Amino acid sequence: MPGNPGPSDAPPSDDPLAAERPAIEVDPAVEQQHATWTPTKIAVWVVISLIGAFSWWMIAFSRGESINAVWFVFAAIASYLIAYRFYSKYIQDKLVHPNNRRATPAETHYDGKDFVPTDRRILYGHHFAAIAGAGPLVGPVLAAQMGYLPGTIWIIVGVILAGAVQDYLVLFVSMRRKGRSLGQMARDELGLFGGIAAFVATLSIMLIIVAILAMVVVNALGESSWGVYSVGLTIPIALFMGFYLRYLRPGKVMEVSVIGCVLLMFAIISGRWVSQSDLGHQLFALDRPTIAWIIIAYGFIAAVLPVWMLLAPRDYLSTFMKIGVIAMLAVAIIVVRPEIHVPAITRFAEAGDGPVFSGKLFPFLFVTIACGALSGFHAMISSGTTPKLVEKESQTRLIGYGGMLMESFVAIMAFVAALSIDQGIYFAMNSSAAATGGTVEGAAAFVNSLGLVNADGSAVTVTAETLAGTAKEVGEASVVSRTGGAPTLAVGLSQIMHSLIPGEGMASFWYHFAIMFEALFILTSVDAGTRVARFMASDALGNIHARFRDLNWRVGAWITTGLMVAGWGSILVMGVNDPLGGINTLFPLFGIANQLLAAVALSICLVIFARKGYTWQLLIIAVPMVFTAVITVYGSFLKIFDPNPSIGYWANHVVYRDAIAAGKTSLGAAKNLGQMETVVFNTAVQGSLSILFVVCGLIVMIVSSIKAIQALRGIGIIDTEEPAVPSKMFAPTGILANPAERELEKEWAAFYAKHPEQNLEGTGH
Repeated sequence: MPGNPGPSDAPPSDDPLAAERPAIEVDPAVEQQHATWTPTKIAVWVVISLIGAFSWWMIAFSRGESINAVWFVFAAIASYLIAYRFYSKYIQDKLVHPNNRRATPAETHYDGKDFVPTDRRILYGHHFAAIAGAGPLVGPVLAAQMGYLPGTIWIIVGVILAGAVQDYLVLFVSMRRKGRSLGQMARDELGLFGGIAAFVATLSIMLIIVAILAMVVVNALGESSWGVYSVGLTIPIALFMGFYLRYLRPGKVMEVSVIGCVLLMFAIISGRWVSQSDLGHQLFALDRPTIAWIIIAYGFIAAVLPVWMLLAPRDYLSTFMKIGVIAMLAVAIIVVRPEIHVPAITRFAEAGDGPVFSGKLFPFLFVTIACGALSGFHAMISSGTTPKLVEKESQTRLIGYGGMLMESFVAIMAFVAALSIDQGIYFAMNSSAAATGGTVEGAAAFVNSLGLVNADGSAVTVTAETLAGTAKEVGEASVVSRTGGAPTLAVGLSQIMHSLIPGEGMASFWYHFAIMFEALFILTSVDAGTRVARFMASDALGNIHARFRDLNWRVGAWITTGLMVAGWGSILVMGVNDPLGGINTLFPLFGIANQLLAAVALSICLVIFARKGYTWQLLIIAVPMVFTAVITVYGSFLKIFDPNPSIGYWANHVVYRDAIAAGKTSLGAAKNLGQMETVVFNTAVQGSLSILFVVCGLIVMIVSSIKAIQALRGIGIIDTEEPAVPSKMFAPTGILANPAERELEKEWAAFYAKHPEQNLEGTGH
């Protein structure tokens, strides 16, 4: 079978300790015994399947009445378990063929810094923390305007067939190539022309992704003294943790994480005291442009500081917070069992005139949900730090496929939290200030004019008093036009948790707890994204001045970081000052760009596996690649050419440009000539970026398709994998070691006790 690894994959090497060294993998015969189906195993999977099937039935066929949120939790968990056990195993056996006798880059290129064999449980947390940014929180919240059914299907089915497949395959092929980046693999596989297009696409898309991530934080913290203070305090907390781990208690990750979590709780609780004081309100109630500039400065400083000082400790904090909060929310939903009154499919799915974002269900639902189902940003992480840390090839299934399933679960929880909010409050929060006027009275009037209905057909109405009361309950000055998704998710989480743990002031505590949780999510991705972009810029500028490739050259690091921060920072400032509401107009561009990057990643994987001799197995890659290409190219076409100004960037550009030429001084959301000129400039930039993204993406996909077809015909076969080296270490495959693996671990523990210098993991951490 093509690609099937055998003993000859790794040539023998001289090993003076070969006689003492235990086996590097469990005996296949013993492994097969553990994999044998038993009546108990069969019964367990039958029960899981029945729970999943019944939950999907309730979601798909409930009409004319409310639906309980618990079915979304059960449907998601059952689907993920089945997909991981069966579909990812199918991909592993039929396409990937991991070989644990072959050393990974972490072992062959061990340096104690970038290449270090890392315990699969720790690496799972690191990888999840890096990939889980704003996308799975924000996209599903915005997509809730189209109803619960389409979003639920895409988040769960999309991740199983597309998102997790991409993450798994990119991680595996990068690991087999010494952890090369996606751009490097594109140059190797596609040649100069396709490689340049892939580099331009990946770098420019990275900048728009980081800008939108930062914009979500800006919108969440704008005019919120409590939020600014609490999130700002996480920076000195992370710095303290970094120095604590580095100098005071090296290696005590769990200890410092507990201290960090306690300090986080203090930051939230003390935020109430600060927000209630005149001085605190004066210092921390900052407007959005000011917060944007602070985040730009933070992005530069965080990216040039050593990883151990800020990024790594925030990684620890965010991993515990992310998994803990999502698990807590899932339990709360099961206990509280909130009812969802939103229709399965709203009229905005067909009409395309929704106030949260414009456009019909196809293709805009798919690109809006973004990272919750499929994310090109993940391909950058899966071909970045993670492949350099994997202990054994078989672990890529857990880390790549399993890590993306966890992110999808985050998306489902965010989706349910948004759906559980009263529709009147939801639309008042997510409609632009241009529509609502920024006041509770204007928001109530606007929402009541939308003609919204509940699942049972009753009309949705909201009053100014309700909106004011919601703001007071969560400790904010206003919840009107708090776009970006993060505040909406915070309100939903607050209401669910307050139902579980009631008490005076608890609603505001949970709201700001959620805001901090989301900010930790997002700032981790801003840090990581800026660093990845910096490395890409260093690689490109290295063609002009070779020293840029030296990552230890501080001047070069400052220059490349400054260029990248200037790139995403200018987009952030543009969005924050956009009279049309930056997140409302830019998030579709973010979604399209992110999905285009996913299509690029899948197309590169298609070429790689086609050159390994696969045929029909390529459908595992080709189906999600083609679907993603269709929705992103069609979405780009609409954003570029649609004559509706609420959808097409250039149509909107022309409307405002012609109005200025006609002598008008105000139009729509733009209340003066300066704002009109801002709209003209912004739409030109947005339209130009749309053209750049789709052209580069199409070039890569077309070149990849040609190369894949040639490979199927036996033309242009090349192998870009690193030469195989036999492994000299053992590590279990899954989160929990099976009995045979535990026995082998004991043998290796005895070996390492006698030869501690052989324990690369122990010396690296």
